[in-house]
Amino acid sequence: MSKPSKINQYFKRKNAEANTKSPNIENSQVSLTNSPNFGNPPLKAQRIETDPVITKLLERDPGLRPQIWVHDVNQRDEIRRAYIMAGPYQPRISEYPKSGPEKHRRRFQSSWFDSFPSWLEYSPIKDAAFCLPCYLFNTPSAHPKCKAYTVNGFNVWRKVKDGKNCAFLNHVEKDLNSSHKKAEKSCEDLMRQSQHLPQVFNRYSSHEIENNKLRLKTTVEAIRYLAFQGCSFRGHDESKNSLNRGNFLQLLKAFASNNEKITDVILDKAPKHASYISPNIQKEILHVFSMKVKKAIREEIGDAKFCLIVDESRDESKKEQMAVVLRFVDKDGFVRERFFGLVHVSNTSAVTLKDGIYSLLSHNHLSIQNIRGQGYDGASNMRGEWNGLQALILKDCPYAYYIHCLAHRLQLALVAVSHEIVPIHHFFTKLSSVVNIVGASCKRNEELKCAQAADIEYMISIDELESGRGLNQIGTLQRPGDTRWSSHFKSVSNLITMFSATCSVLLNIIEDGTNAFQRGDVDAAYEAMTSFEFVFILHLMKEIMAITDILCQALQSKSQDILHAMHLVSSTKALIQKFRDDGWITLLNQVKSFCEVRNIDIPEMNAQYVARQGRARRQEDNFTVAEHYRVNLFYAVIDCQLQELSSRFNEHSVQLLILSSALDPRECRESFRIGDVCQLADKFYLADFTDVDKMNLKIQLEHYEIIVLVLTLPVSTATTERSFSAMRIVKTRLHNKMEDEFLTDSLIMYIEREIAEKLSIESIVNEFRDMKERRIPF
Repeated sequence: MSKPSKINQYFKRKNAEANTKSPNIENSQVSLTNSPNFGNPPLKAQRIETDPVITKLLERDPGLRPQIWVHDVNQRDEIRRAYIMAGPYQPRISEYPKSGPEKHRRRFQSSWFDSFPSWLEYSPIKDAAFCLPCYLFNTPSAHPKCKAYTVNGFNVWRKVKDGKNCAFLNHVEKDLNSSHKKAEKSCEDLMRQSQHLPQVFNRYSSHEIENNKLRLKTTVEAIRYLAFQGCSFRGHDESKNSLNRGNFLQLLKAFASNNEKITDVILDKAPKHASYISPNIQKEILHVFSMKVKKAIREEIGDAKFCLIVDESRDESKKEQMAVVLRFVDKDGFVRERFFGLVHVSNTSAVTLKDGIYSLLSHNHLSIQNIRGQGYDGASNMRGEWNGLQALILKDCPYAYYIHCLAHRLQLALVAVSHEIVPIHHFFTKLSSVVNIVGASCKRNEELKCAQAADIEYMISIDELESGRGLNQIGTLQRPGDTRWSSHFKSVSNLITMFSATCSVLLNIIEDGTNAFQRGDVDAAYEAMTSFEFVFILHLMKEIMAITDILCQALQSKSQDILHAMHLVSSTKALIQKFRDDGWITLLNQVKSFCEVRNIDIPEMNAQYVARQGRARRQEDNFTVAEHYRVNLFYAVIDCQLQELSSRFNEHSVQLLILSSALDPRECRESFRIGDVCQLADKFYLADFTDVDKMNLKIQLEHYEIIVLVLTLPVSTATTERSFSAMRIVKTRLHNKMEDEFLTDSLIMYIEREIAEKLSIESIVNEFRDMKERRIPF
């Protein structure tokens, strides 16, 4: 029996001499044991990681988006799913641009969307039609005729309404093997995960599928509950041994404790690849909720015109952001305000803000041509007539009339008084100092409450206050803030109510202060507070702000309309003028009575007034103290207030609003102001009425056909302000490090819970399934 050959006899050494000399058996043998790779497995091919797809950043306009083959091959299916779930891009605008020969110029028709709803798209940039399924499954080697609806776009509109030769019908074709039919079939197959290979090979039982679905539904319920409450999802320690694994996992345990079926399928009982508790899964489900809420809002808007309300802010992490709210009239005729998103921007320049707004609108099939109003605050980058945000949008949509937030205007008018009149400016400075000193610690707040309780008890004993249920509540001092509407009025009113209690706290600090600097500051605040001038201005500002507060509160109402706002503006001006004419004697007596009860020195009103303790120059000789308070303070403050209100609410800025009062639904009890409505349509909304419409408008109004045009114009940005208030609730210390998309989705759920709570769990599960390839069916 021959000796068996060794394995190294079958290998040859590779060297430079092998090409010139014949192989030598001895030299050709290779020692495998000395090889550096002996005993080591072959190296695996390196895995190429790709960046995750951010679906909200995908270009919606078919004329601008890159071809599908440009994307990474591993991401194409996810991108296709995102486009399929978003649907064809079908912006409906009032007037599409004309194209073609001069004698036979034609334009795209929005009615074609209804005829071909599943695939037809329109690009406002290219003024061309596209096909979504053909784009999603297009290839560089496709037939040239396919490029008409995928790359170049189709815009020969005369060939659309051409009977059997209709270009759109010819694109679809009746042949089942046509490129369009194949693309549609590919879309259906992509979204039908039950027929995909992994699920066909695994063959899950109906019991496994049922348990998987129950597990996912439980997760969805927990996420919806936490989002509605604005709670954080994750905990500091989510390990199994932790006593507090975070709100999300603890809520799942609470669900399981009351349901044995849930207990058997979630957390430790769930398969590792389908537990549905990871942070990424939580964000995906929350994003599904957010998308469906936006879709519901989009359906509410329909083809109606809408108004854009935007406010900008900066969070604690110094990120610039703007809240976008849409105001529109729904199909039932009700004016709605819906929070539509929080857009983070790199800076607050007008161009950046405009690009962010346009991107948000385009991703949700909303055309800028349908904007009929803009509502911002008075910041220069927003209201600038040449380069401001409102000016840039007006260039693209000439009927998007800008309305400066009326509530913000009113607040600016109030604040302006403190800057124009020097004693009023000093008063608010001293007021802030008093509030800061008294509210500096819990100890001082407790002292204030005790002093106020004793003061109330004394006032009731001498019949100065009425007793009863809900009366004489213990409160705190309010800090005034220029950006918080009505805060000045609350601050002034609270100080009047707690004046004696505040003085008691200041005296205690003066006597028991920890150091001389503290006692000195408090003594200066006490001296200023107990002066007659301070008390006079305190009561004066309370009377003025009590008149304007009704308007200020009404302008912050979410259901506020321009009709009521204009009535309130007029009545506020009239009441302030009446107070100027008839309120001096009453105010002076009220201030004197207040000072007498609290032992505050009252100056002799008929004595000569000496300004700045006699150091003022060019002072008139016959100027009394009473004239000083009446002319330099009372009249000056009120005149400044009236001037500011007249400037902020001038005739030019409210002309459109005054004409719109003709559309008040209450007018239908009597008759429409037909002339005003016709003037409104002819002057402000040319694009919404053809010449024929204008001719018929008068006759139609005589038959009481109610139209709604400008009732959506914003009078306040209160809803956007509430959005930032909601962000302070959602983005807490435990919920601080949030991605932009996660924060936006959380805010939409928190603010628009009225819509979100109507969404069925089944619809969320189906949408979640279609987002990407899932390992287990449900």
